[in-house]
Amino acid sequence: MSKTLSHQQMLKYNRHIALPAMDLEGQEKLLNAHVVIIGMGGLGCAVAPYLAAAGMGRLTLVDDDEVDSHNLQRQILFTESSIGKNKAEQAREQLTQLNSEADITVIPLRADSDLLNKLAAEATMIVDCCDNLETRNNINKACLNNRTPLVSGSAIRFEGQIASFSMQKDSPCYACYSQFFGEQQLSCTEAGVLSPLVGVVGTMQAVEAIKIAAGIGQPLYSSVLLFDALHSDWQRFNIQRHPDCPHCSKT
Repeated sequence: MSKTLSHQQMLKYNRHIALPAMDLEGQEKLLNAHVVIIGMGGLGCAVAPYLAAAGMGRLTLVDDDEVDSHNLQRQILFTESSIGKNKAEQAREQLTQLNSEADITVIPLRADSDLLNKLAAEATMIVDCCDNLETRNNINKACLNNRTPLVSGSAIRFEGQIASFSMQKDSPCYACYSQFFGEQQLSCTEAGVLSPLVGVVGTMQAVEAIKIAAGIGQPLYSSVLLFDALHSDWQRFNIQRHPDCPHCSKT
């Protein structure tokens, strides 16, 4: 059954409701949305607070990793007291303080194919904040199987990218794009990453997630945004559906 905004919630989210594109209808769509965030590292820590604060009704946070001291340079939901604790659990504690109304589920497990398919079947969309190509491709397959929109982001060194995929018939999927590059050979530990870069990419993912959930604006469907933080340069490229894509060519 669809939820409606209470008078108190209308006051709380007034700055959204005042936007003509959003209005009450869009805010109520957020209230009824379920967003799954895969990975609560730097990107997830930037995405989740804005979705919780924006009034996204249900969030599911998936991560089996524990907070380490080197994470604190960029994973801003955590503090020194979080070290050694599960990232998703620690994120929920912080997000609940930000918005006690948010329904936040934690899954402290590695996202395998079975789990991803289950989540994609239940979710309004999946926001991919993971750090490896194998998991990204598995997320893509799960979203394709269930026609669930996907918002993807990545960041390393000074470079970030954001893309969205509707997963509807005849539209490109993440694998149409990812088949042109291999697994990143260096991790953030080895290659480094500028701390605010994950914030830039993560907040852009949050923008995309809110637009898709509320049904407003024009999401980055069939496009990728590339950000060069060292030179403050943005570029946008179209993504074409690949006729021989290993994931979507037969769907």
